[in-house]
Amino acid sequence: MNTTIAEKLKTLPTDSGVYIMLNSDNTIIYIGKAVNLKNRVRQYFRNNIEHDKVRAMVSHIADFRYIITNNEVDALVLEANLIKKHKPLYNILLKDDKDYPFIRINVKEKFPIIEVVRRLKDDGALYFGPYMRGIAVSDIVDVIDSAFLLRKCKGLLKHNERPCLNRDIGRCFAPCVNVDVEENYRLELQRVTEFLKGDDKYVLGVLNEKMESAVEREDFENAIFYRDKIKQLEKIVRKQITALPKEINSDIVACVNDGNNTCVSILCVRHGRMCGGDTFVFEAKLSDEIETLTDFFAQYYMEQTPPSEIIINIESAQDLIKKFFENRNEKVTVTVPQKATRHELLKMCVKNGEEALFKAYVKSMKQNADGRAVEQLSEILGIPYIRRMEAYDISNTGGSNNVSSMVVFTDGKANHAMYRRFKIKTVEGANDFACMAETLTRRLEELRLSRDVSFSEKPDLIVIDGGKGQLGYAYRMLCDSGYDINMVSLAKREEEIFLPNRNEPIVIPHTFPALKLMQRLRDEAHRFAITYHRKLRADAMTRSVLGEIDGLGDRSIEKLYKRFKSLEKIKEASVEELITSGINIRIAEKIYEHFRQDKV
Repeated sequence: MNTTIAEKLKTLPTDSGVYIMLNSDNTIIYIGKAVNLKNRVRQYFRNNIEHDKVRAMVSHIADFRYIITNNEVDALVLEANLIKKHKPLYNILLKDDKDYPFIRINVKEKFPIIEVVRRLKDDGALYFGPYMRGIAVSDIVDVIDSAFLLRKCKGLLKHNERPCLNRDIGRCFAPCVNVDVEENYRLELQRVTEFLKGDDKYVLGVLNEKMESAVEREDFENAIFYRDKIKQLEKIVRKQITALPKEINSDIVACVNDGNNTCVSILCVRHGRMCGGDTFVFEAKLSDEIETLTDFFAQYYMEQTPPSEIIINIESAQDLIKKFFENRNEKVTVTVPQKATRHELLKMCVKNGEEALFKAYVKSMKQNADGRAVEQLSEILGIPYIRRMEAYDISNTGGSNNVSSMVVFTDGKANHAMYRRFKIKTVEGANDFACMAETLTRRLEELRLSRDVSFSEKPDLIVIDGGKGQLGYAYRMLCDSGYDINMVSLAKREEEIFLPNRNEPIVIPHTFPALKLMQRLRDEAHRFAITYHRKLRADAMTRSVLGEIDGLGDRSIEKLYKRFKSLEKIKEASVEELITSGINIRIAEKIYEHFRQDKV
């Protein structure tokens, strides 16, 4: 503790307020609230701080400031605003992308539409949600669009001379050409709201009726469309709890910790239906569960309208959370249930939080193991710093469809977004050395141009699959390019590592994490290359066989392959299933007959 802090501690007031910790660069590193500033701030500078992360934060404190507030609730609100503004390193920070979608229906309009929005507004519209992880709002909107006759066109309703395709296929009342449908439209809107409140039976009946009607007309494309929507509806219903009382409109919020990290888990129930849930794991545990939970509420509900009831698992935080909502003139009941349905929901929420903490622990252990493997490899190879590793492999069959792969590991972990694959352009026949030379030439040229983010970062280590010969050929090409990059090869037979300009290989014991890391990298490059090669072979075979069918062009073949993924599935498909790829019925019948003739 420096003299500036020691002097300030003597003059701290006993009022409630917010304290702001700064480092030697005068950067804010932590913001907290206190009922009693004097008692709270002094706690940080005692000698018996137990938690490592708190000690780490305190070691960086060079000065602090404070702001006095009228009460603890004002301190909570001010703290949340300052955290959002400054984003201190050691504070609980909720990500900006945690804006959950709502379904909005503007009942003030004559012919409202279904909208997906991210913000609630006090505009008189009906809002349903929020829809969290586990419930896809796009699935719900798809079902509504297929079952109900509401208009899909956005913006102001324009009265046209003729309606769009949705009226022709029976999916819209077309108020743009028929203003007399207002009464029917309102009835349809009422059914939509009932569906969003949990009435699935009417929607299921409508979709079944439309599917059966399409079958009777032999309109198989539409029949399959409605069948898929029924499956989509069933998937939505399965993900929702249906045994809850309809009057429950609650957010269930539980705070749990495992001694290192803290997790706030939230479940959302509207009209007795589960709308999903989410978990927030905070690595920096600088406070107890009460402080974590109240800080979470201040940030999470800063720009969100709460439901009529909030269920929590920490009774001692109940009063402060109640006052927080009262201060915003919002009528919210805050409860800590001990029995019945709400208690079961709370237990579920706690369980989700505990599961999230366990996953965070496993992930942390794996990251630590990966880090140790990289450090060990760096020491064995004599390379001071290894962060980005790239491995390459070649795949072909008898010299045809030559391809290569580039896989990337960052800090010992597979970085799938950075993977890339290459079709070999300049090499004919089975010449793996030449294929590798082309691959590395193209990769280093992309490093020079920086057109693709995957190629824009220089690797710390390049790993070639093979022995001394493969390494020598690749290393000469690397030297000619003018780049100074560490390169090694890993031979499969004895798992020996070869280095350029060194006769004897390095043999790493099989139990060492460094060798397991190299094997994972090599095997991943092989898997990625052979998967691409097999895909190209399958594509070529599919195009060759389908090309024999009269009238079937490249565009139709592309649609079929996109829908069915393989030639075998195309062969087995019925006419109705073939149509779902987007081809017309005449071509579908030709394909069907072609493969049935082959079987006779």
